[in-house]
Amino acid sequence: MMAEQIRITADEINCLVYAFLLDSGFTHSAFTLRAESQLDRSPLFHKHIVRGQLVELLCKALLYLEVEHHWRNSQVTLNCTAEFSLLDSHQCSSDASAKQISLSQLPVLQERTSSQINGVLSSETVKRKGSPIVLEEPAEKRAKRDSEDVLVDSSSESHKSKCQDADSSISRNMTPELAPKKPKPKPRLVQGPIDDTNPSAIIRLSGHKSEVFVCAWNPVKYSVLASGSKDAVLHLWDMPDPPMSLSSFASLPGPPTAFEYLPKAESADLTCLHWSPDGGLLAIGSNDSILRVCRVNGELYFAHTQHNGPIFATRFSQSGRWLLTASLDGTTCLWDVPEKRLHQQYRCHSDCCLDVDWLNDDTFASCGADSLIYIMRIDCAEAIKTLSGHKGEINEIRSNSSGTRLASCSDDGTARVWNVEGISTSTESIPGLVASDQVVELRGHPYTVTTVSWCPEHVPGMNQILATSSFDGTVKMWDSVTGECLRTFTDHKRPVFTLVFSKNGKWLATGSADGWLHVYDVATRTKRWSWFAGTERRGVFEIAWQEHEGINRIAVALESRQVAVIDVLRIPALGK
Repeated sequence: MMAEQIRITADEINCLVYAFLLDSGFTHSAFTLRAESQLDRSPLFHKHIVRGQLVELLCKALLYLEVEHHWRNSQVTLNCTAEFSLLDSHQCSSDASAKQISLSQLPVLQERTSSQINGVLSSETVKRKGSPIVLEEPAEKRAKRDSEDVLVDSSSESHKSKCQDADSSISRNMTPELAPKKPKPKPRLVQGPIDDTNPSAIIRLSGHKSEVFVCAWNPVKYSVLASGSKDAVLHLWDMPDPPMSLSSFASLPGPPTAFEYLPKAESADLTCLHWSPDGGLLAIGSNDSILRVCRVNGELYFAHTQHNGPIFATRFSQSGRWLLTASLDGTTCLWDVPEKRLHQQYRCHSDCCLDVDWLNDDTFASCGADSLIYIMRIDCAEAIKTLSGHKGEINEIRSNSSGTRLASCSDDGTARVWNVEGISTSTESIPGLVASDQVVELRGHPYTVTTVSWCPEHVPGMNQILATSSFDGTVKMWDSVTGECLRTFTDHKRPVFTLVFSKNGKWLATGSADGWLHVYDVATRTKRWSWFAGTERRGVFEIAWQEHEGINRIAVALESRQVAVIDVLRIPALGK
């Protein structure tokens, strides 16, 4: 009877491992498992798997092992300090040098965030990474899902009753010292700011039917906000201007204009949005490998199927003439925007291409899972420079405003600042290439570094500042010249997915899987304000900051299927 109630199938294990691989950022490994195990045909494939479910089940297995070995009230078990392992058999020992694992030391997810993408290759998957830290393994890279289903069959009331009886029996046989203590209930948080900020300063936009991964303000038409979700739907919002009086609040916008460009929404998560400098076009990256560019009214400008893998980055040049795309097929494509055609496809990387950025209007960089950065020009089919040094996948690259420094961050736990000044000189005479070999290595994160960003404003007499975020849950500010860590922020309790500086460089905003958005003062390096996304589907996936002539607001893409818009000028802690 028990054997019928407790069963584990290969499909269940494959789904758990697939979800774990996506959470960990091993997107190509997840894709291979999905294909070889034919998960698409499994009725379990579209079940929701809570982020970190596999790790939590393994932690419970360790707890069971501890009870199994220590239930006897003997001197040996009471004095045992030997650790429990999933791979090694346990031998009770009182050796002081042995490590002891207590319930509090096990990495059980105390704050469970429902998120994890059950699709081809999630976008927040490499470009936007995040999820719980797993023992000594590399940190996870991205996540999204519901929080209702559990893969192991245990739904019957009789099974639940037997489990409860077994638990109570174990508790009766355990000594008071061994019996697990019930944690004190924590006060339940609700969505909103933690201070006395008027809730009307935050507008919540509803309309998406699945997790919102990306958002972007139009750089010219300031009322237009774009947001994209897992179901491949693009929303364009017409946001009303805030009233002149700071004692009044903006009204809610009308319903968004929704565009569904993709025929297979289950495998076409929107991964990135980037507006052209004139605000007329929006480039959209997706897991379905198709580049789409639409006009500001949502009308499709052109689309192309050149890539054979998910597109993780789109970026217009400063003039708007060119558009770059980076794909998991290992290539970078350069598009002629006015001509609506492919200008050049670069095949430098031996593995996935994860990000691109422009140094100037004719020179750009790409990074990939092969741990390399390539510098390329629009008039040259081959890379003009290769930057090596990272020991893991390079997740993101960002050029400073002058195009003289390039920052990168990697799975190897480091960020680097490369001197690329003069690197766009012609290939016949390239004196600037020597300078690019000068690199500042930023060490301090113990896990994957997912995001890097330059502070826009450079204070005269001071070195440029940049910030990094990691799956270790921390955010660090760095001196980009000396490599000194200026401050480490440890407010987040889960992996950090996104960070962005305000346009004037005064503030730094961060968002995490723990559901918190924190805003820091760059000058004093202190936390000034926090906002909580809610207890259900709490992940904060992307932040976009807008500043223009009396308008100062933050858009936040949320796992809860909403977009939050925060009026910064009406936040007392962030006021002038």
